Amino acid sequence: MPVAAVNGIRLSYDDRGTGEPVVMIQGTGGSRTVWELHQVPALTDAGFRVITLDNRGIPPTSECAEGFTLDAMVRDVAALITHLDLGPCRVIGTSLGAFVTQELALAHPELLRQAVLMATRARSDVLRSAITESEIDLYDAGTELPPRYAAVVHALKSLSPRTLADDTAMADWLDLFELIGPTGPGQRAQMEVSKLGNRLAAYREIRVPCQVIAFADDLITPPHLGREVADAIPDASYELIDGCGHYGYLEDPATVNETIVEYFTRALVAD
Repeated sequence: MPVAAVNGIRLSYDDRGTGEPVVMIQGTGGSRTVWELHQVPALTDAGFRVITLDNRGIPPTSECAEGFTLDAMVRDVAALITHLDLGPCRVIGTSLGAFVTQELALAHPELLRQAVLMATRARSDVLRSAITESEIDLYDAGTELPPRYAAVVHALKSLSPRTLADDTAMADWLDLFELIGPTGPGQRAQMEVSKLGNRLAAYREIRVPCQVIAFADDLITPPHLGREVADAIPDASYELIDGCGHYGYLEDPATVNETIVEYFTRALVAD
């Protein structure tokens, strides 16, 4: 697994396939390997080169436990794109990764050809702020939840009612979430980054073509907040995928992958 020395940190990444490059950015606590389950195979099969990375805060990338900013994460991705000579390229982000992608499109439009923003928002409302603050409080109190209980809470926050009602699927999801383990200091720092002020006005200046993908049952980044992002960005489309929660790209990967590949390939044909 290659590591790039960029922006003052060691950033781990992977590079698969050939063709037009696509950079993929995970959400809070997410490893680059999550993309390898469904999205990397679909994109490489469609003829794209796919670069996945572990964000600042997620080992083996530098953990930066002392804390960091969203701007630092944006500069990490910009530096990796420059280091690998990828720009202008396509970038996909989900959740916190979408926040990074939005700010990257604003700060470095020359590096991006298109962006896909999954499970995103441009501001924190009362409930989303309370979720983030309560998780930070829990970590700072040194409280470690029993693994099975933590898995149940994770499932309730992240999955759709359709998946929650599927006993076979839930047995697998709960086993998976139980293996994730406790929050580390790098993830704690990412929680701080996910606190958003209202960025809607700023995003009206984004000139990179964007596709916003929202999930109908998403508790963390609900569709109406994703719709706001699409409405703010002048050249943005909006797709709502039913029957999915915050992890919609894992719950219904076929629909998500088809939506992304179609968006990218339309632009290739136009070029």
